[in-house]
Amino acid sequence: MSASPYAARPWLSQLTDAQRAPVNPPASVVHAFRAAARRAPDRTALAYFDGRLSYRETDVLSDSVAGRLAARGVAPGDRVALMLQNTPHFVLALLGAWKAGATVVPLNPMYKSAEVTHALEDSGATVLICSDRAWETHLRDAAAATPVRFAVTTCELDLQTRNDNRVLGFERLPAPRDTDDLLTVARAGLAAPGGRDPAATDVALISYTSGTSGRPKGAMNLHGGITFNAERQRTGHPLPEGACYFALAPLFHITGMVCELAACAANAGTLALAYRFEAGVVLDAFLEHRPAYTVGPSTAFMALAAHPGAGPDHFASFAVVSSGGAPLPPALVEKFRAGFGPYIRNGYGLTECTAPCASVPPEREAPVDPASGTLSVGLPGPDTVVRILDDDGEEVPFGERGEIAVRGPQVVPGYWRQPEATAAGFPDGELRTGDIGFMDADGWLYVVDRKKDMINASGFKVWPREVEDVLHTHPAVREAAVVGVPHAYRGETVKAYVSLRPGTAVGPDELAGYCADRLAAYKYPRQVEILDELPKTTSGKILRRELRSRT
Repeated sequence: MSASPYAARPWLSQLTDAQRAPVNPPASVVHAFRAAARRAPDRTALAYFDGRLSYRETDVLSDSVAGRLAARGVAPGDRVALMLQNTPHFVLALLGAWKAGATVVPLNPMYKSAEVTHALEDSGATVLICSDRAWETHLRDAAAATPVRFAVTTCELDLQTRNDNRVLGFERLPAPRDTDDLLTVARAGLAAPGGRDPAATDVALISYTSGTSGRPKGAMNLHGGITFNAERQRTGHPLPEGACYFALAPLFHITGMVCELAACAANAGTLALAYRFEAGVVLDAFLEHRPAYTVGPSTAFMALAAHPGAGPDHFASFAVVSSGGAPLPPALVEKFRAGFGPYIRNGYGLTECTAPCASVPPEREAPVDPASGTLSVGLPGPDTVVRILDDDGEEVPFGERGEIAVRGPQVVPGYWRQPEATAAGFPDGELRTGDIGFMDADGWLYVVDRKKDMINASGFKVWPREVEDVLHTHPAVREAAVVGVPHAYRGETVKAYVSLRPGTAVGPDELAGYCADRLAAYKYPRQVEILDELPKTTSGKILRRELRSRT
């Protein structure tokens, strides 16, 4: 049997000596944060509109949160659910829970009651930390029949005074009588319990993800996996210590958690927060905070580019702009660079590999596959092995498509209390991603699409990404998503949903014809529907399943 071509890790030759060098990450973000607080106690750790918290203040406040959780019976390994937007409150609660030895269950604030109840029941969370508004409207009822013993609530208007009504246009409520108040707890001056600092092998997060199918499963992200990827971010992106990181991706999502929060702590940087994504608010924050780094989905960059007030000055401070979590069309990269300056660096990762497992190094540009027009997602890291497998789990040659498999220190050990799903998704500890892609002989990785999103039109395989990339080259198209819809003769046919750039106009037939001129006959969309906005998750992924349900 011939040796595995992927075992030779051809991507190593594309990396610099510094990028290939081993890293020695701290055991946890708690350790990294405390080290930063010792080095730069007065540096701003968290910036939230006009509010600022230093490293010393953030450390002391989160110590007190930890002390209160321990006093109320939270023991090492207990689960604490956290459901907040991108605010300092999120960071105080996260650090506090980790300092108490707990495992955090980050929840999307857009979750409905049934989704929250499932995560609370499945994880066995005994504490829920959330906004007072969410508690009063639906979370009190959602938590009632779960293991949750008590809740900690907060008003996200606190810790700033600007009250920007574009995102903070809500009224302050009376404090709930049946919960602890997060800021009152944080300001109580309690000490963190001793002997509970996390170990690298402890579970830091139970991150719920649908994976390839079925009900959401809790991926067990280890403390060491988070700090490993954060340290790789720090060494791979040579930003000066203390640089500002803007939280474009939500912190409850693994990309924001690792590439923004954890990497920022590793670099003793300032984390700038703006509650949630709103293009005008984000652009104003770029001018105010002058960040050096951000990462977000391609849909966020589309929205920023489409904002009528956006200009090159908004992006002048950035040393690195990265994208992940949603496909990045090559046309967007070039339009963005031409209009605003930065080159958007692609990346690839999953919750199950604790965010990135491949990225484009700062001094390189991702190649575009000439055959398909697909933009590479980057090079695997020096400690990571990526392989491309066929349906039988056998390796395919470079250039051939198959399922992407990942092995490395950032890969999680499995799913929370789901041994069968773990065995299926991580045979011999290797993550089977459910993504279809290929690797070229130089080690550049390309992601074609999700296995389950492939369209079978008259027996021909159509990958939505390829059609979407063509649509994104049309000057009027802002967003595009392609799905398969039932067809009496072809079995499935290709349908495209698009939203348009402001001030442009184009009809469905013109867009279909544009694709027909550039794609094989079986690939171009026979149906095109124009929407004001495509449905998305909070992390910016377009919801193809919602689009399929429209048919």
